[in-house]
Amino acid sequence: MKSKGSLCRIRKCVFDLLSMEEELVDENDDNFEFIRKDLRLKSTFLYFDLSQIISIAGDEHKKASLTHLANTLFSCIEKLGNALKSRRVSLIQIHYHDAALALQEVMTALQLLHGRNERK
Repeated sequence: MKSKGSLCRIRKCVFDLLSMEEELVDENDDNFEFIRKDLRLKSTFLYFDLSQIISIAGDEHKKASLTHLANTLFSCIEKLGNALKSRRVSLIQIHYHDAALALQEVMTALQLLHGRNERK
């Protein structure tokens, strides 16, 4: 049951992060500090909630797979945060794209994992 709340927060964070693409291509760097702080906050929620989901995942293979995807995601988010700090738009776009792909991979894995559990 506690995984439902975590999944809901993960979906919300993923939606919010995937929605910030337009803000990141704007060369108005006044927003970059706000976006970086928002990214840090959302990644904190993602870290907590993904840890919850991983801890209750069934077998060790699922846990290892989710852990690998989560580690990749957080690495991409960290690089995006550093790019935002540098205020280099081309670098921000590259790292945003990588983070978006990692977010989509995590969501696909979670849907496969929890889609099966909900049908049982």
